[in-house]
Amino acid sequence: MDQSDHVHHQHGDHADHGEHSVHAGHDQHADHGGHAGHTGHGSHDGHGGHGGHGDHVAQFRRLFWIMLIFAVPVVAFSPMFGHLLGYEVPETGILGVLRWLSPILGTVMYVWGGKPFLSGGLAEIKGRSPGMMLLIALAITVAFISSWGSSLGILDPQLDFWWELALLIVIMLAGHWMEMRSLAQTSSALDSLAALLPDEAEKVVGDETVTVSPDELAVGDVVLVRPGSSVPADGRVIGGSANMDESMVTGESTTVRRVEGESVVAGTVATDSGLRVEITAIGDDTALAGIQKLVADAQNSSSRAQRIADRASAWLFWFALGAAVITALAWSLIGMPDSAVVRTITVLVIACPHALGLAIPLVVSIATERAARAGVLIKDRLALETMRTVDSVLFDKTGTLTKGEPTVTGVEVADGASSARSDAEILRLAAAAESDSEHPLARAIVRAAQDRELTIPAVSDFSSSPAVGVKATVDGAVVEVGGPRLLEKHDVAEVPAAQTWREEGAIILHVLIDGEVVGALRLADEIRPESRDAVDALHARGMQVVMITGDAEAVAKSVASELGIDRVYAGVHPADKAAKVSELQSEGRRVAMVGDGVNDAPALAQADVGIAIGAGTDVAIGSAGVILASDDPRSVLSIVELSRATYRKMKENLWWAAGYNLLSVPLAAGVLAPIGFVLPMSVGAILMSISTIVVALNAQLLRRLDLRPETSASS
Repeated sequence: MDQSDHVHHQHGDHADHGEHSVHAGHDQHADHGGHAGHTGHGSHDGHGGHGGHGDHVAQFRRLFWIMLIFAVPVVAFSPMFGHLLGYEVPETGILGVLRWLSPILGTVMYVWGGKPFLSGGLAEIKGRSPGMMLLIALAITVAFISSWGSSLGILDPQLDFWWELALLIVIMLAGHWMEMRSLAQTSSALDSLAALLPDEAEKVVGDETVTVSPDELAVGDVVLVRPGSSVPADGRVIGGSANMDESMVTGESTTVRRVEGESVVAGTVATDSGLRVEITAIGDDTALAGIQKLVADAQNSSSRAQRIADRASAWLFWFALGAAVITALAWSLIGMPDSAVVRTITVLVIACPHALGLAIPLVVSIATERAARAGVLIKDRLALETMRTVDSVLFDKTGTLTKGEPTVTGVEVADGASSARSDAEILRLAAAAESDSEHPLARAIVRAAQDRELTIPAVSDFSSSPAVGVKATVDGAVVEVGGPRLLEKHDVAEVPAAQTWREEGAIILHVLIDGEVVGALRLADEIRPESRDAVDALHARGMQVVMITGDAEAVAKSVASELGIDRVYAGVHPADKAAKVSELQSEGRRVAMVGDGVNDAPALAQADVGIAIGAGTDVAIGSAGVILASDDPRSVLSIVELSRATYRKMKENLWWAAGYNLLSVPLAAGVLAPIGFVLPMSVGAILMSISTIVVALNAQLLRRLDLRPETSASS
């Protein structure tokens, strides 16, 4: 018996039954008789970094270690560094050659280790957006030129900056290595969508079938879709009928019976029997391609908010450049051109963003590591930064707020039955009759009996009747379990509670013994016990909680009422989910979307922050900026807390890093020269190092943040 059929008949729309979505790679047994269709969609193959970040991680990591090795002799044999520590680098005799180690190896560091920054600075000039890269490029170039001038005796010996140049390059490479590592992403949403399609299709040619690639199919071709296989392209059924698992594309909770003349969608799976399908759409015209386009459009239209560090770098660039120009003019106008050169170069070098280069990447690196330990994977840095501003959290129902599988939630004993039986007895007999079936509803009934530690007796004469029910002999009595057609067959009435259950959107199965109704079972998609805590905690933080689902309104309102959810969008199709996110955004709200299915992918991409449940599909994970490794919705609170703490540390570090420059640059320029104070280069370098240490230690405090769900939910 196909219970989804007669539940469908019972409610008029199978979406009323309570979502029973099947996630990627899960088996769905749509035939009540136990015929299993095995599906496995998507993969995590291909972990390329987003925008080439994966390559950049290796590049900066390799350069960092090589330049660190080079930096040791450059710093050790730099005359200025030796002077700071009280030792002299030999300049004459056999050991005099050592004084050239810093210039030679420093040149290698400038050309090789500085290449990413020099090319990045050039790109910023071409793009007319000066920032971090150009400032670093300018600093190392000025230090390089002045250091060679000093080494060759052309410029003042105090302009020997080889050790500063070496440390600057090493620290900047370390910062960018951590930054690229934090930005490296896993699978692509669009690749995962494409993975829903089969690698091969069986094209019917005459009396034979030919294996071809789905790309080779044309409109009008006929293909054979075997049980457990995916439909290669949109089409119309011209032979056979099958229960189709459309959950990966439509989000519907149960299988849908497709018969001759009805349409099927690419990527959906025939779970119980084969079909002959005439292709009606291929390539970009398919529904799956439409979802791909929605994801791509949403990703491309996402706001490209400038990062805090980029803005700070741009401001620092113009601040340092302006200060250098003013310094050069001021010292030249008072007739001290030599001091003008020294002061100008000092300003530019002292403005090197050592600490600023680490301020953001180090915080993000620690935050992402801390989050990973709490089961939260941060894929998109902007998503982490944005989460603190979110005021509406939009949850997909199935697999997120609920477990995504049917559960027995009630047993009703029929009034007036010839032999009174307890609810435990009714559940025990129903489980026995269902024990030979692998249908999701049958498994739910058996599981409920096992959870109550009921003994399930052996059965005989098991049989199933499509759209009617199952029948088996249990303890000498004929036990039947089914939906409304089973009641029609025996001309008996449903239990009184059925009407109330129906209004709540539950699945209703009656239990008959020897043709008499003895009780009924209520099945629904079970709400996660943590969902209420998550909703309450979000409310406590002043956030609006919204639920969206492909299920009917009765189901949605029942779940929303139990959880105290503010707004509900029911009966929503995939394309409309992204539209609902846009609708919330048009109200001026900052939206975080939490989901786990292909049908959630466009909405995840459209939202200000997309959060994928880790147990969900590859495509949902690919579309999201944040992934929850667990199914616990309270983890959303962890992201909120982490986002706020991270932003706080970013601001603190930026103030420390930029504050150093705001104070030291004017001093280096000589604003206090009239009273006899000019900031020495050595003191500036020490202050620069202290600023970097403060930034690093402050970022480490993030490790003390407690992100356990129970803590977040109860705080």
